Amino acid sequence: MENERLVDATIKDEQEISLRPQTIAEYIGQSMAKENLKIYLQAATLRGEALDHVLLYGPPGLGKTTLAYVIANEMKANIKVVTGPAIEKTGDLAAILASLNAGDVLFIDEIHRLPKVVEEVLYSAMEDYTLNVVIGKDVQARSIRIDLPPFTLVGATTRVGSISSPLRDRFGIILKLEFYDIPEICQIIRRTSKVFETTIAEDAIKELGARSRGTPRIANRLFRRIRDFATIKNKGIIDNEITKYSLEALKVDPLGLDKLDYSYLETLIKRFQGGPVGIEAISSALQEESATLEDVCEPFLLQIGFINRTNRGRVATQKAFEHLKIDYLNSFFQS
Repeated sequence: MENERLVDATIKDEQEISLRPQTIAEYIGQSMAKENLKIYLQAATLRGEALDHVLLYGPPGLGKTTLAYVIANEMKANIKVVTGPAIEKTGDLAAILASLNAGDVLFIDEIHRLPKVVEEVLYSAMEDYTLNVVIGKDVQARSIRIDLPPFTLVGATTRVGSISSPLRDRFGIILKLEFYDIPEICQIIRRTSKVFETTIAEDAIKELGARSRGTPRIANRLFRRIRDFATIKNKGIIDNEITKYSLEALKVDPLGLDKLDYSYLETLIKRFQGGPVGIEAISSALQEESATLEDVCEPFLLQIGFINRTNRGRVATQKAFEHLKIDYLNSFFQS
């Protein structure tokens, strides 16, 4: 399989930064989460307090990092950004926490990947704004307490079930980010075209929106690739014809599925008769990490109703059979 996929929402790039909205008002979509967050932000501001700790979860590419920056901007606070895997020792986290000023936002991406021993240091920091550090070893070991200024921890995860209950319970605000609908994705594409000062036709916006898997990061990445095709082949103008041509060349189908999605579905249907089958068996057959399939392929396939997760394993639905033009009834008689 290819190492990088255009529709892999886990892959980040530098150009995303220029496209990020700065305020709640500019942030498109996620209406329920956004409206609740707006109230929490206004209330904290009126009270002159730090916002409660926030946990954001959902599939990759939906705007969790962007929302963390929006929170910091709305609170007029500085933001410090780290990832869970980068914090290997308790001393690493202690140094980060000790560097925070009152009201700062600490954003930990992939917070479910924090080592357990590091996670435990967070408990008192989140609850009491204190840091307990052990100095020395063996009989000379002693614990000292460091008071921290009030701060807001924003954690982001694609796997909320992997976060321990003690950590999850310390978040006062838990928000789930959903896949965007096509009109919302189209709004984002219009905004992106203005940022990049690129002309795009309305029917091209809808075509791209339909193939973006309900994910802003994918919509923006595909927009940039279509812009390349338009620059060379259509005088820089993105119309529906160049959009379809580009996406076909990029092997992204009308639903936003690509080669890996097709390989997944074909393996599930042709090799395992549509399931049920465990993710490890599919992973082995495709020679792809099971985590990649769970984080990158399956959320969207579940969203569009092409697979189901059952106690016995993954099952392809009739819609998946129809999309691959495979007879659904015949599958029940295959050996």
